[in-house]
Amino acid sequence: MAVSGTKTFELDVADYIEEAFERCGIEIRTGYDQRTARRSLNILLAEWSNRGLNQWTIERVTIPITSASASYNLPSTVIDFLTVVVRMPIGPGTPSQVDLTVDRISRDYYLNIPNKLTQGRPVQFVVDRQITPVLYVWPTPDQNYNLIVDRLVRMDDAASGANTLQVPFRFYPCLAAGLAYYIAMKKAPDRVQLLKAVYEEEFDRAMSEDRDRAALSLTPVRDYYRVV
Repeated sequence: MAVSGTKTFELDVADYIEEAFERCGIEIRTGYDQRTARRSLNILLAEWSNRGLNQWTIERVTIPITSASASYNLPSTVIDFLTVVVRMPIGPGTPSQVDLTVDRISRDYYLNIPNKLTQGRPVQFVVDRQITPVLYVWPTPDQNYNLIVDRLVRMDDAASGANTLQVPFRFYPCLAAGLAYYIAMKKAPDRVQLLKAVYEEEFDRAMSEDRDRAALSLTPVRDYYRVV
């Protein structure tokens, strides 16, 4: 028996919609069926952002921060920041790269900092998660720096039926099951409970696989207290 020798299987938006309707036991009959399914698909992708960390939506970017400026508007596609370091300016006798950790603090903690105009190397940050997010750093930079950031961003929308989706292959079953469940709530109420159970099972299985496998190392520190 010969295998295909290919690993290119990928569903486009139309394929997901057809699969979901088949799981609901109904057929696509009108253009409105396509439109309402695409709408459900985009809502489903938004729901995934609320369920946890989607590894493939992490991107590493460099954000220049400038002297005497403490706040920076972020793209509306940014969901949250995960890790931030400040890359020190390179000067005579300085190694080619020195990255220092910048700690995250809460909005309340930032609000209660007595003097937000204090200048120095930023050691703390907060992301104000508005519709257009805003990044605040403290102390206010005393010179130009670069922040190296791992951030979560939105997935691309499901647009035309010929588009593929920004989803790794290991999440294909989960996406198909989720869309079937969403469509069933509108068009096949008798199958809602069944399809919801399948969706939750597929999602749990996918998320348990989609994780960072690095070992966790904890080092005890004596006589160190910090309140954030």
